[in-house]
Amino acid sequence: MKKVKQRILLAVVIVLITGCPALSFAQNTPAAKPEANIKLALNAFSFNDMLTGTRQPDNKPTLTLLQLIDWCATQNIPAIDVTGYYFPGYPDPPSDEYIFELKRKAFKLGIDISGTGIRNNFASPDPAARAADVERAKKWIIVAEKLGAPVLRLFAGEIPKGYENKWEEVAGWMIACYKECAAFGAQHGVIIGIQNHGDMLKTAEQCIYVVTAVNSPWAGLILDTGNFKVPDPYTDIAAVIPYTVNWQVKESVVGLGSPIRTDLPRLMKILKNSGYRGYIPVETLYVKDHPYDPYALVTAFLKEIQTAKDAEFK
Repeated sequence: MKKVKQRILLAVVIVLITGCPALSFAQNTPAAKPEANIKLALNAFSFNDMLTGTRQPDNKPTLTLLQLIDWCATQNIPAIDVTGYYFPGYPDPPSDEYIFELKRKAFKLGIDISGTGIRNNFASPDPAARAADVERAKKWIIVAEKLGAPVLRLFAGEIPKGYENKWEEVAGWMIACYKECAAFGAQHGVIIGIQNHGDMLKTAEQCIYVVTAVNSPWAGLILDTGNFKVPDPYTDIAAVIPYTVNWQVKESVVGLGSPIRTDLPRLMKILKNSGYRGYIPVETLYVKDHPYDPYALVTAFLKEIQTAKDAEFK
């Protein structure tokens, strides 16, 4: 882990001082600084309650993925992450008929599918449970391939009870699972996105440790801006961008429900200096005892990000 810390420090210094990432991990080769080019997108989880029926009348869904894509078109949202939870029959893969109808609709409306994702726990002490989740991930890699989604988002898992002081041992299980998924993804043209979710992956150091151990051009990070459990999340955000294949931009980098809003001008400056090129899906979240209207909140948040982007990338 000491070497990882040294690499993080070097990466942050290079990004912040020169604006050039030390390593473009997705290509697995050192690269000259590209000109940053970010594309706004929506993560469907912003509409989780409506898509699942949670807190809805009679606990029934009031929205479908197909309808959500229609709404994205009305708002000129250029891309969407169609999270797997909202497909019919999840966790089993949906029918080809449904996959292709969603793909056709998105294409006709000019909306990119920026990725998809599933639930998994590669930190489980049970080898059989981990193996089952790897097999599920493989099935959804094929779904992503059929969708034309470039990235399948995967989690790490919570630190299991009794392993609180054995992080590297648990990380070893995760790394083995990710390696198998990445090898399968390579066969189907789908990148594995490993999300920092405040569980086994709380810091840039931990994220870089895992993704460099997986060591595949078909694996990278999903950079969740709201789940670095460190004093200054922006430092960790800057450190992991060279390893990042997709994002989840949250309303606060401090955590769910925090009144401290993400410093979007600072985030845009980091993005511009990093040379990142790709999607940055936004994800607004329900907070208990707070009114939550995703239509209004997503629209407002996207507008804030666009304003910050325009100011920095002018």
